[in-house]
Amino acid sequence: MQQYIIRRILSSFVVLFGISTLIFFMIHLIPGDPAAVMLGVRATPERVAALRQSMGLDEPLLRQYAGFFADLARGDLGRSFRTNRPVGYEIQIRMWPTIQLALTGMGLALLIGIVAGVLAAAHRDTWVESLVMIIAMIGISVPNFVFGMLLLLFFSVRLRWLPTMGYGTWQHLVAPTLSLGFLYSAIIARIARSSMVEILGMDYIRAARAKGLSERVVLYKHALKNGLIPVVTIAGLYLGVLLGGTVVVETLFSWPGLGRLAVESILARDYPMIQGIILVIATGFVIVNLLVDLSYGFLDPRIRYE
Repeated sequence: MQQYIIRRILSSFVVLFGISTLIFFMIHLIPGDPAAVMLGVRATPERVAALRQSMGLDEPLLRQYAGFFADLARGDLGRSFRTNRPVGYEIQIRMWPTIQLALTGMGLALLIGIVAGVLAAAHRDTWVESLVMIIAMIGISVPNFVFGMLLLLFFSVRLRWLPTMGYGTWQHLVAPTLSLGFLYSAIIARIARSSMVEILGMDYIRAARAKGLSERVVLYKHALKNGLIPVVTIAGLYLGVLLGGTVVVETLFSWPGLGRLAVESILARDYPMIQGIILVIATGFVIVNLLVDLSYGFLDPRIRYE
């Protein structure tokens, strides 16, 4: 198990190095001049050139790249062109709201999706399975911003139970969480149902039933653990997406997360901020995928020795 963990950690560092290099060069392919954007259309060429020099944009690209990595090695993500504040500080402010939304949304999705998928698999070819699959199909088909607007109209405008937008209390968290959780719970329910149906048809499950074990023991003790491996995979993937910020939902509910900050930074050609946000998001993806890989080793001991 120790070698398995070391291999995964080392491969994660290699991935992060490649991502950071790719981020730097792709960001500089974005059309437009940050200095010209900051000064406006009436800026003189002399003022634009002076600002480019002060921001280090007049230096050769490889020298900028070396400086970027030197700062990154010290944990310095640079200063924002737009606000002149440290990028790490700006991201730190927006990170916690995004983490809150990601964890609550994925937690709700896992709770609903796993329960619904197991119920559908356990009651195959019955009205229970049909109902779960119909609701899951609706959840996948309806975009989360449409479901979010319906939540706003019903719970905020008509019933006045929840605030329409903002951040700060648990009431502000309910509607965005439901908006995200409904979509991902539908996806997880379908995957959990397919995985459990396959597991329940295997020989060791038939042997467990032949021993006289109750259906509940067979389902939850023997089948569920192996059936969760595809669910963990897809949950890790979508948790990484949520940690990157869901731009549409954050905009709809005026949620101050990383998604909105990324859009604002791209429009302003704020290179350091864009690089910092993407690097943080990529690091979140790598960490989540590392945890998913490690969880495989606990769910299926055979994976530890591959």
